[in-house]
Amino acid sequence: MLLRDLAREFLADRLHQEAHYTIERLQQHGGPPIQWLESDSLASEVFHHLYVLRVGDQVSSSHPDRLPLLSPYLGESKAEVLEIQWQGRKQLIYREALTVEGQQGVLLIGEDFAQVESGLDALHWWVGAIAGALLVLLILLNLIAVNRSLRPLAFLQWQLAEIQSGQRERLGLDAPSELDSLITQLNHFMNELQQRLLRSREAVANLSHTLQTPLAAVTQVLRGSRPIDEQRRHRMLERMEGMQAQLASELRRARFAGPVTGQRANVTDEAEMLIDMMRSLYPTKRFGLQVSLSTNHNIAIERHDLNEMLGIVLDNGGKWSRERVLCHVYQDQDLVIDVEDDGKGVDSSALSELGQRGKRLDESTPGHGLGLAILKQIVAQYRGRVTFSSPSGRGFQVRIVLPC
Repeated sequence: MLLRDLAREFLADRLHQEAHYTIERLQQHGGPPIQWLESDSLASEVFHHLYVLRVGDQVSSSHPDRLPLLSPYLGESKAEVLEIQWQGRKQLIYREALTVEGQQGVLLIGEDFAQVESGLDALHWWVGAIAGALLVLLILLNLIAVNRSLRPLAFLQWQLAEIQSGQRERLGLDAPSELDSLITQLNHFMNELQQRLLRSREAVANLSHTLQTPLAAVTQVLRGSRPIDEQRRHRMLERMEGMQAQLASELRRARFAGPVTGQRANVTDEAEMLIDMMRSLYPTKRFGLQVSLSTNHNIAIERHDLNEMLGIVLDNGGKWSRERVLCHVYQDQDLVIDVEDDGKGVDSSALSELGQRGKRLDESTPGHGLGLAILKQIVAQYRGRVTFSSPSGRGFQVRIVLPC
């Protein structure tokens, strides 16, 4: 269509120019040159195939046999390009009004457009053939490009199969840059799974090592014939409580979800819920909450892990405070959770010992020295950090920093 329109516009423009040239010649000679209108004239053969001229009531044509077809177009003087059919062939006619010796007239100049269309048809076939060849070539190149682009995925699939069969531990990074992030995430995911497996094995080993001797001792006492006096009963009770604490600790560690779960928690909602719970557990203490976040602020952390972190520090504050525990949650590049109480605090020399498994600095309050150790493990899973501080005479503060 584009080529046809371009050819039509080009031919119409040429007819328009030659119509003006013919009209000028007619006006210069003072009348129609009859030799121009003869079908075997040089002008008719060189320039166009058809001339029709009407001046007043006189009509002349280079092809009289076409006058019946063209006569209706001689009655109007509007300049325009016409398309008519003559014996199955398309004719392009340009019409132009003129004035010769005071008489109004109309000039029609036409050319056989069928010849142009036949040339266009041949051009269309060539264009179609070239376009088809280019399309086939592009499809082949595209298949080659896709095949080469998928090779890294096939290599990645091969590496995953090796990991599944135990021949490989991690994915190699020899891949296009577009896959670096994917491989890094997969390796990180496998690291997390391995850490969970190590935690589970460590928990089983700890339970086996810690519970085996106390259970054997309790079983021996219960099977023996010696009466159980108050002192032995007290020792058995201490051992049972120690086993119960160890079981609770390992179960809490086993519940760690870690950052690969893809879950998010609302910090404000969870903090408010835990503060209400602590107020009911410690009715004589005042728990305050200050949140400098939007109400719908979410963080990429599993909800139970967040509750565990907040619960440990708030519960410690309830145990060791005199009257007040304050929890402040805000964002300073990272998410920061500050929990401080007005208790007697901890000596600066002993702060480094906090968070060690089973380490208790004060035996006056019930506990097993596992809470802060579990807190540090959970925070480490999310690549955060925990710091302890105790200003002299001003209580104890725990700061948890979690990357957003």
